Amino acid sequence: MPDDHLTDLAAVTQPVEIARGLPNAHYTDPTVFAEERESVLFANWSGIGFAHDVPEPGDVMPVDFVGMPLLIVRDQDGGIGVFQNTCRHRGMVLVAEKGNIRGTIRCPYHSWCYGLKGELRSTPHVGGPGQNLHENVDRGALGLFTIRTHVWRGVIFVNVDGKAPAFQDYAARLIDRWRELDQPLHHGGVESGFPFDVACNWKLAVENYCESYHLPWIHPGLNVYSRLEDHYHIEEPGHFSGQGTTVYRQIKGEGGATLPDFAGLSDFWDEGAEYAVLYPNVMFGVQRDHAFVILLQPQGPERTIERNEIFYAFDPATRPDMAPIIEKNAAQWKSVLREDLFVIEGMQKGRHGQYFDGGKFSPVMDNPTHLFHRWVADQIARGRTA
Repeated sequence: MPDDHLTDLAAVTQPVEIARGLPNAHYTDPTVFAEERESVLFANWSGIGFAHDVPEPGDVMPVDFVGMPLLIVRDQDGGIGVFQNTCRHRGMVLVAEKGNIRGTIRCPYHSWCYGLKGELRSTPHVGGPGQNLHENVDRGALGLFTIRTHVWRGVIFVNVDGKAPAFQDYAARLIDRWRELDQPLHHGGVESGFPFDVACNWKLAVENYCESYHLPWIHPGLNVYSRLEDHYHIEEPGHFSGQGTTVYRQIKGEGGATLPDFAGLSDFWDEGAEYAVLYPNVMFGVQRDHAFVILLQPQGPERTIERNEIFYAFDPATRPDMAPIIEKNAAQWKSVLREDLFVIEGMQKGRHGQYFDGGKFSPVMDNPTHLFHRWVADQIARGRTA
């Protein structure tokens, strides 16, 4: 990155009482976006998809992760792997569309073939017509490039640069905080997954999600029963941040029916719920009877795809009687989450105001958001000195 594009982050890392937010360039400048791609997204454990995207052996899904072609694969043993989606021969993209390829990843260019665990299996005519071997083509050394992968709470995480701590260490504090919720999750089905295509930098979605300060004005319906004063900060510097509420009310269906709870929860979850961002780009919501994930897929400095997915403690296929309440729950969350879109798009437009200086944080209400800014600044600083 050219030195004349380096931003001054000193004010971002100050205590919240005197800190400023990230400079405008971190939301609008393609060169700064490219720097963050390496130091923030590739150097940490980022979410790229969901386990239910590839439910069956042989299922594959290509993902353009901030310009890097990746391929999610469910192998014959039921495991999930992620590979760079390029052939080792001439760099052709291997898989262009989601689907089931059975047992072989075949390059459409020269038909080099790989197994579902990435091993190179065949190289037709590589030594000339009818000669499928050559002494200078070592198949054992030419498997697909494997990306470090971990699946947690239904999310497929990757560490592209391969240098982050093991995921279990990286996310240890959030894993421990929600240990009693470490139970099987079942996706709610078609109605329980809905994307938003948002005209904003991905970080603005994180910043808004972290705090409850906006609740009375942006979510007035929600604020009727879960008021601003019912919320608290979740702060784990360097790892995650967010908000929680002590007033969660279960959604009810016909005749007062409610969704089945996760098993064996402590009393806190009777009316408590928590909403936290595992840095950098995965936003979690946990309640007694369902959970959701918002996965942010950056498309450039000023565009983000939000994937919103809802999960339950039971397999919906076994409880058709729950279908109406699952649909009602999805509609409610879709409505609430959509209310945030004009805010994050409005902040994006505001970042083109050349006199905006990163903004002044509320020393009381903006702590979780400030922690995210500081974490991003720390990642960038680390990348500049690497």
